[in-house]
Amino acid sequence: MRKVFIKISILLGGALSMFGVSSCNNFLDVVPDDGIATLEMAFNLRSSAIRYLATCYSYMPIEGNVVSDPAMMTGDELWDLVGRVVSNTSARVPNTYFNIARGFQTASTVYANDWASMYQAIRCCDILVENVDNVPDMSELEKEQWKAEATFLKAYYHFNLVRKWGPVPLIKKSLPIDSDVETVRVYRDNIDDCFDYIIELLDKAYDNLPLMPESSDMYGRITQPICAALKAKVAVFAASPLFNGNEEEAALVDNQGRMLFPSKSEDEKLERWQAAVTACAQAIDVCSQANMRLYDMSEITFVVTDSLKRTLALRNAFNQRQTAQDPMEIIWPNTQYRSTGSNTAFQQWTMPNMTENSHSTGGYRFIGVPLKIVDQFYTRNGLPINNDLEWQGVNIQEITSGPADHSYYLTERYPTVRHNINREPRYYSYLGFDGGTWYGEISNFNNVKPDDLPHLECRNGGAQGKSGGEVGPLTGYFAKKLYPYQCNFTAANTFVSYWFPWPIIRLTDLYLLYAEAINELEGPKGARSKELFQYLDAVRARAGIPDVKTSWDNYSNNPGYYNTQYGMRSIIHRERLVELSFESQRFWDIRRWKEAPAEYQKGIYGYPVAGSSPEDYYVRKLIASQTFGLKDYFWPIYNYYLERNPNLVQNLGW
Repeated sequence: MRKVFIKISILLGGALSMFGVSSCNNFLDVVPDDGIATLEMAFNLRSSAIRYLATCYSYMPIEGNVVSDPAMMTGDELWDLVGRVVSNTSARVPNTYFNIARGFQTASTVYANDWASMYQAIRCCDILVENVDNVPDMSELEKEQWKAEATFLKAYYHFNLVRKWGPVPLIKKSLPIDSDVETVRVYRDNIDDCFDYIIELLDKAYDNLPLMPESSDMYGRITQPICAALKAKVAVFAASPLFNGNEEEAALVDNQGRMLFPSKSEDEKLERWQAAVTACAQAIDVCSQANMRLYDMSEITFVVTDSLKRTLALRNAFNQRQTAQDPMEIIWPNTQYRSTGSNTAFQQWTMPNMTENSHSTGGYRFIGVPLKIVDQFYTRNGLPINNDLEWQGVNIQEITSGPADHSYYLTERYPTVRHNINREPRYYSYLGFDGGTWYGEISNFNNVKPDDLPHLECRNGGAQGKSGGEVGPLTGYFAKKLYPYQCNFTAANTFVSYWFPWPIIRLTDLYLLYAEAINELEGPKGARSKELFQYLDAVRARAGIPDVKTSWDNYSNNPGYYNTQYGMRSIIHRERLVELSFESQRFWDIRRWKEAPAEYQKGIYGYPVAGSSPEDYYVRKLIASQTFGLKDYFWPIYNYYLERNPNLVQNLGW
């Protein structure tokens, strides 16, 4: 092999923790006496080669991190306090990505622009695959596994590019570093070729990956369930309206006259959905082989009421550590999340002030949940409010009091609105709000009585209310789901966080992808209808609401709504938006469904948190308006890249 001198002192960051490499050693230290690192040195021993594998992982976007997750603060699901003092200290939320939500994205200032780093990551993966066979002190089995991991990551990095930019240049083999200018001026490949290549890489990686991590220090590294689940997600994306024969993108043509979104017949579109159904079924099967299951109430060992046990189980399913030996429902945990400290900061930024009668301690309360997200949660009958017969003619903004049978959800006799009563368990598990309880900040978790739980008072003058221009409940609702019950503030006002690996994919995500794919392929009465309802209803059963047929036939104003493909589509979409809320899923889902324009038109509403009386507080107030046009489905390609490579063409509208 031609000796290529290349600097490989790459900052590894959080990837080190999953390889047993000390996080204090931040650089790939394989520099020989002449001071120049070489690929030969990187792969001369296993101890140095594993650092290069860690480098391949280190490029993974840190989902769940407000400063690096392109789907967290960039959409319409969480809203930041506009106009606050911008500072990147622990007391302020860095708001660069929030500029996308506010409509400030441009081709000259591209936020969340990891185009270059993704291609660097792809090159790193290629280098490992090409060189790991040279490592002398490794078994052939381990070499094949590492190559499979790198191949998987190469697919994932391509997918990260595609879901942001649509059609992108595929790097099937990295170009030599001495390639001439014309060779490196690559073209964008069409969208179908992009998805086909990603799936090809995942298929190539699968067989040489382990079914489960072999030890705890391997937790977070790629396994067969992770590979199969990502393939299922990629296949569903490929079949979704945004990518699958999207006529609105027909004008995106390169300078060779090639359509980057090829037109398709209806049968050709269904072929994508057939592939998605197959991929989802295979992924569910391999997850079953790995003993994965939904986290449920049986996992809760505290002696608590069933209502508390269910809401706690729903939170824990997302924000509790699971193990390599017993992963439960977290298919793909991103262990990079740990070393960044990002969830420590974000928990504090989003949480309410949990210290009674004090405005000086506790959470910063910068980020709120818009009311339209609150509205999407079901009633206790598992239905949208406007479809539930119990809610017909009810004024959801009517001020009433917390009823006795809600004492573990709401403060009894505390003024609230009808909107907060008789909702599904996920409403009380995932959301914090005025008059609501908060399971946490207590010393004893057993035999908890309603008065033992912290109760939120978000109106002006309340313990969790507005206490300054930049401190207060922005919309009146908190994303409690993001906050593990173990987090607390000590008497010395020290925040004690609870680290958990951010779930990139979990089992409920996969179940709902499968239900969606079946419905899009054959509707709710096809050959796989039993499986469609089985997996959709499994998610609902864990959430403590009736199955789809019971909800719509017994409690709704539209019995049998699930019998049409359109009706079932809306049910499945709503289920994903509720079940996966605040998990960096909504941003991508409403785009691939092409539903983002309608969602953005609803506006960002909240309660006027300066109000002290219930009458002044419980008034829906417009906080911000958003727009969404055709160009907003995809990121713009940075103008600098277009200037350097005229063979690239800009996305429509930019």
